[in-house]
Amino acid sequence: MFTVSILAGCGQNVKTSDNKTVFRYNEASGISSLDPAFARGQADIWACNQLYNGLVQLDDKLNVNPCISKKWSISDDGMLYTFELRNDVHFHHDPLFGSSSTRMVQAEDFVYSFNRILDPKVSSPGSWVFNMVEFDTILGKYAFEAQNDSILTIRLKQAFPPFLGLLTSQYCSVVPHEVVDHFGKDFRKHPVGTGPFQFVQWVERSSLVYHKNPDYFETDNGHKLPYFDAVQIFFISDRQSAFLEFVKGKLDFLSGLDASYKDELLSRQGELKSKYTDKLNMLTGPYLNTEYLGFLVGGPDDDDPVKDIRIRQAINYGFDRVKMIDYLRNGMGTPGEYGMLPPGLPAFNENKKWYVYNPEKSRELLAEAGYPNGKGLPEIVLSTTKEYQDLCEFLQGQLAILGIKIKLEVNPGATQREMVAKQKLNFFRASWIADYPDAENYLSLFYSKNKAPAGPNYTHFENREFDDLYDKASNEVNDSSRTVLYAQMDSIISSQAPMVVLYYDEVIRLFQKDIEGLEINPMNLLNIKKFRKINLSSQQ
Repeated sequence: MFTVSILAGCGQNVKTSDNKTVFRYNEASGISSLDPAFARGQADIWACNQLYNGLVQLDDKLNVNPCISKKWSISDDGMLYTFELRNDVHFHHDPLFGSSSTRMVQAEDFVYSFNRILDPKVSSPGSWVFNMVEFDTILGKYAFEAQNDSILTIRLKQAFPPFLGLLTSQYCSVVPHEVVDHFGKDFRKHPVGTGPFQFVQWVERSSLVYHKNPDYFETDNGHKLPYFDAVQIFFISDRQSAFLEFVKGKLDFLSGLDASYKDELLSRQGELKSKYTDKLNMLTGPYLNTEYLGFLVGGPDDDDPVKDIRIRQAINYGFDRVKMIDYLRNGMGTPGEYGMLPPGLPAFNENKKWYVYNPEKSRELLAEAGYPNGKGLPEIVLSTTKEYQDLCEFLQGQLAILGIKIKLEVNPGATQREMVAKQKLNFFRASWIADYPDAENYLSLFYSKNKAPAGPNYTHFENREFDDLYDKASNEVNDSSRTVLYAQMDSIISSQAPMVVLYYDEVIRLFQKDIEGLEINPMNLLNIKKFRKINLSSQQ
């Protein structure tokens, strides 16, 4: 009866007849998989974050904290990591576990899960996270070892300081071999993890339902987590419709800013309008998210004009990012003039602007490339999604003045992500949300060994100097020295322009007044396990 009641639709978000509470939010772009091996986009990461756990996790200040591993040690040479696991973590109940319907997580489960990410047959886009793990060519296996049921060791090829933070990504979640082996590729819609919520039902293009995991191992000030009894995720593709449902109180939470409702909600200064201050709460803060346009510089089409660095640079100089942020995002975000690395990372250089609006420089580069005032320059197709169409139209309009003709191609979010991952688009809108709080995560997008589909290098950028610096930084254990190398790498990719940085995002969270425990963090992780519903009438 409880499941039926919350699947009935976007009804009033109050306690149900059986005294259960449901946290409801919307994912306009939909969810493609509930398998953490494919948790690439934010929608999938958020959905998986409620179902799975890893060895370690990040708090809201981006500190690495224990999770299934209660403690760990790192050898003096920085190459051997030893994790001691908790003995009270169980997988969600499933008939495939036999009569007990569940079992305790053991070190061997992590060995299985990590090797699965690296299995070429699985083709996980997260295989790159284990690039630094040692591989024994004689035995033909990676250096993940279960010393016993509760001790796991991982040996790296060389010291790699960001590795612990990297292990917080969803790709590193533990999964049970019994269920994964049984369902194969269909594990994406039959997920079993250890997280605070467990899967109940997924009606694609309609909604997704989780129930509280009664056996969850974490507590909050002595209270067994999670607080909510269920989570329901809706897939309302029209963001204005989702906003209206939120204003009516039929959704508990709304993330981000969309052109369809930004002026209704916010003033030009980015503040919540007075008509909503008594109805809603809003939190904003720094976000390790770079919104950009990518060029497929390493694609097979040699006649594509974006292969010419001068054309890429001309596009970068040819539109006003400051005006774009002021008018299209109500001042929410930082114009992307500084490189790929966002504010909040030590290697971000606020004193070096790479591409400020300079139409004369853009014209000069076009002439050097043999296209004076754009004459003879072929039309360039830019592929985007509906929610970023206004930004791309702004860029399209300003570049048209310079003679650069841009044709917009608007795709559904899932289609866009798949085409980018398969190198089907020569010029595409994308974003990179940090998997872990280190500049290496952003720079890995341009490392030649990470070329998609094996890794996140979707532009297929390749530069020997960049690769050499990347390898050097991977061996550098001194944080200050590594930051200098990161800044050098950011300079290389900025000058070579395999991307157009649009802006560095801000976390924007809107939620109902009766929701407590909802915070923000620079990685915009959604951790529903600590959210609570309060009775406002009892506080008045």
